[in-house]
Formats: sequence, structure tokens, C-alpha cells
Amino acid sequence: METERIRRLLEYLDRPIQYLKGVGPKRAKTLARLGITTVEDLLFLLPRDYEDRRTILPIHQLKPGMKGLFLAQVWSAKVAGTRKPIFEVVFRDATGIVKGKWFHFRTEQMKKAFQSGRKVLVFGEIQLNRYEYCLEVIHPEIEFLKEGERKKGHVLPVYPLTEGLSQRELRKIQVQTLKELKDLATEYLPPSLLNEKKMPPLYKALREIHYPREEEPERIKARESPHLRRFIFEEFFFFQLALALKRGEVAKEKGISFQVEGPKFKKLLASLPFPLTEAQKRTLEEIRGDMASHHAMNRLLQGDVGCGKTIVAFLAMAMAVDSGYQVAMMAPTEILAEQHFLGMRERLAPLGIRCALLVSGLFRRERDAVLSALASGEMDVVVGTHAVIQEGVEFKKLGLVVIDEQHRFGVLQRATLRAKGERPDLLVMTATPIPRTLALTLYGDLEVSVIDEMPQGRQPTKTKVVRENQREKVYEFIREQLAQGRQAYIVYPLIEESEKLQLPSVLEMHPRIVQAFAPYKVGLLHGRMAREEKERVMRAFKEGKIHLLVSTTVIEVGIDVPNATVMMIEGAERFGLSQLHQLRGRVGRGSHASYCLLMVSNDGPSQ
Repeated sequence: METERIRRLLEYLDRPIQYLKGVGPKRAKTLARLGITTVEDLLFLLPRDYEDRRTILPIHQLKPGMKGLFLAQVWSAKVAGTRKPIFEVVFRDATGIVKGKWFHFRTEQMKKAFQSGRKVLVFGEIQLNRYEYCLEVIHPEIEFLKEGERKKGHVLPVYPLTEGLSQRELRKIQVQTLKELKDLATEYLPPSLLNEKKMPPLYKALREIHYPREEEPERIKARESPHLRRFIFEEFFFFQLALALKRGEVAKEKGISFQVEGPKFKKLLASLPFPLTEAQKRTLEEIRGDMASHHAMNRLLQGDVGCGKTIVAFLAMAMAVDSGYQVAMMAPTEILAEQHFLGMRERLAPLGIRCALLVSGLFRRERDAVLSALASGEMDVVVGTHAVIQEGVEFKKLGLVVIDEQHRFGVLQRATLRAKGERPDLLVMTATPIPRTLALTLYGDLEVSVIDEMPQGRQPTKTKVVRENQREKVYEFIREQLAQGRQAYIVYPLIEESEKLQLPSVLEMHPRIVQAFAPYKVGLLHGRMAREEKERVMRAFKEGKIHLLVSTTVIEVGIDVPNATVMMIEGAERFGLSQLHQLRGRVGRGSHASYCLLMVSNDGPSQ
């Protein structure tokens, strides 16, 4: 019986809005402009504000500029003026008079409605007519009362509107919908859950939000109302329920059972010039457990910049290749993809793992060779940008998908890459600091592993805000670091000068930096450079042939130079916190003390 009632409720909520009493096809088109196509859409179009009409004032208490509600009698009604006719009604109570004026009207209809002596409830913005020196309301809202009818004030909702729809019309439709919902008198959340969370049932919650009776409107607007909190909870509840169902479906799917103690994995682990941290060991074991099982891995690897996520991903790749499978890695930028490729050549290639780079800047001949090798199985690992999910990229035996900087990609892009294999394992990585509870909310379809420990010997990077008038002092500090054999970055927000933004650009400032830091070798890096040129600059910086790198934010992710100890970010107030965090992660990757200097304008923020 309860199941049948819930079914009827869900059918009602899903009903097209045009079939609701008082709507029809024409008004349904108007409502569609507000995103309302079903009864559910209408019920959950929550008020953007409320008009408090609970207090009915005597006319002598009305003041110009206020919105007021008053009870009066029609004293007189007439058409005034000839060139621009105005319909004018004089409202009167025992304390005074107010004139009501309409500029758009039908004379006969208005005269019939506003008969002398008729009792009305009037609401509108009170104005002072300076010529007649009396109070007036323009196009007020009128409620005609029956003989002997007593009327109480109330709170009315104020909805977002569109052309061709008034508040009165929308309220009328909403009242009709709430009445029909009350007649259904059922609930889709379990009663035990409502009791546990002290939440009201569906009808009462919606009624109180649309037409507050027990609730103060201020509490609803401040999100302190249990009636509103019910729907906030409900949104998260169904979101988590959907993710749980998805995880349940994924858990039923058969995946690949990888060999997790293969020769390439063991050789890579033994070849590392540093010991893994305890956090890296823990997350590696979680990944190995997933990959050894018969279910597809769906795991988020989270950790701060420089914590060693990439080497954990490389170890997972070695396990996949040991088992005869291919690996696809997707990164958001060419710079990051190229950095990963250089890392693969250094760590994976010596083990006999064949690696390739696939980005849009490849020559056609190079690209065709990579695609052919992937399709034939002659290539073990490919790393690239969005190029790896394009049509024509086919794998012989894709077993593992790795996605770096997960937040830069959508769910569809993730799914497109996985679809190139038969239920491959998935490992996604992010350096964006996310509390574990929030990570479980955002990525509820993924298991979460956290590397919460930095490699031994690392020192925290010291961050300081500096002003433009301290520039020479900052330059002197960078020179001192270079003199000690360290390297540095100077990051600019723009490639070229902009007429709209008064900000320094990398092309404008590079010659000045070369002059200011002579005789040190200064390199230039930005996103418009050819791929080979970018690779050459990055390699020279990594090998210490370039002492100071002048760059845009292309270095935000992926650059790993342990000897770089200083970063100066120009126009730092123009960057978001997440971007500043990523940029700062390019220094402090070695054992030396490191510094991130955020340069702002002289009147910019101090923190």
C-alpha cells in the first residue's frame, strides 16, 4: 500500500506542468523559461524573498517609501485625465484616505470591481503625491472581501519571474499544486530517517517554505529553518544514494586481476634513489589490493604537491605492464604531459617499458607512429592531454587509466578514456587540498587514498607577501640564492601586454630580467612556444644550465626541479588560492630552505 502511494506521488511530481489545473500549453511555455517543466520543478521553485503582510495598518500609520497593507472601503472611483487617462480610486478608513492609481486598465471592468462602499485589502508601495499632498499607491494588489469577512495578514512568497508572468499568477498556480500534494498525503523519505534527523514531512516542509505560518521568514532566508534544511539534507542524501548505487554496480562488475609482484614492479621499486614514505607505502598497498582483486579499481589518490603521487602511479603502471596490459595517462596541459613523459623515460624506459607522448603538437608522422604502436600493442604506456581520448586512438589491451589533476576533467572525459578498454582499472590524482569528508562527497564513486606525509628532509616553503616598492630588495634576495648555486622562478600572469589589464607580461619583462640578473642565464617559458622549444628550456633548467626561469603559469603543475628554491609571483592578487598553491609547489622539492614571494601592488592585500 505504501509503495503504491509513493508511486502515485512520484508520478504526480513528474507530471508535465501544462496538465496542471490553470496552466495549459501557453502558460507552460512561459514557465519553461524559468526551467519549470514538471510539477516537481514548480514545487521546488523556492521563493527568493518574502513580503511580510501579517500586520494590517490603519491608514494614518502608513509612511511614504514603505510597503504597506491596509484595510479600507472604496470611497470613490473614476477615470481622471483626458490625454493620458488614469483610473483613480479613493480608499478610506476611520483614520484617513489613500488614492490608488492605475495607468493600464479597462474602464468598465474597473468600475464594476470598485463599487462604492466595497471592502478591500490593499497592498503596495506608499508614495507621497506632492501636488495633491496625499498618500497614493500605484497599481496596488487588491483583495476584495465579502460582506462581514474578517481578514488576517500573512506572509507571501516572492518568486523569480519571467516576461508574461506575475507574482499573483505564479502564487495561484503554486497554491493549487500544494493543495493537490496535500491530497496525496505521502512521503518518499523513510519515517525513521525523518524522526532521527527531526525533519518535517514533505507537504508541511514545502507549505512552510512557500507560505510560512509557523516559521519566521528570516529563519528561512538565514537557512536556519528545519523545513528548508530538510531539502538541503535531501539533496545530499539522494546524491550520496546515487553514488552508493553506482559503487554497488561497479563492485559487481568483473575487472582485471593484475600480477602485483612482477619483475618490472620489483625492479622499479629497487631502483628508486630514495625510500618511500610510510604514506606512500600505505597508498601503494591499497592500490595493489585493488589491482590484485577481480573488481575494477576506482581510486582517488590525493596528496599535496611534491608528496610523491607520481612515483606511486608509475609503480601501478609497472604492475599493469607486468601483467601484459597497456596504460593510458591523461594530464590537463602539454607541459605536465611532457614532464610525466620525461619522468617515464627516466624511470620506466630502463625497465623495458615502452613509453610514448601524445599531444596536439606532434607532427603527423610522429602521431601516426604512436597510434599504430598503441593499436598493435607495441607501446606499453602513453601519456597525453585530451588527445588521448580523441577518435582514432585505439589500444590493443588497455588495462589501467591514470588521470592527473582530476578536477580539470569532467566525468564524461574520464568515461571516454575508460571506454577504450574493457573495464580497465582507474587511478585519478589530485593535489588540490580536499578534506577527506568532502572528498568522499565529491568523489563518492571512488575509494580515497591520501598521501599525508612529505619525503624526508623537505622543509616547509616560507611564503611572504611583498609590494612593488620592495622589488629591488626581492631581486637582491634572488641573486643571493643564485650565488649559492640555487635556481629560481619568476612567474607572470600574462604572455603579452594587455590594454584592458595593467599587469606585467612575460614577453615584456623577460629582457629586463635578463639585464637585471646578468651574468646568470635566464630562460623563457610560455604556452605559445613550440613543443620542442619548451622541452629544451625545461631540460636546460632541470640540468642547471638555466639559473632563472621567467614563465607564465604553464609551470603550475609538473615541473620538478629540487634545486629551485625561490619563486616570485607577479600580480599575485590576480591568482586564485588553488593556483597559488600549485605554483608554490614548484619550489621546496629538495632539502634546501625554499621561499615563495607573492608580489602585489603597493595598495594591494597584505595577506
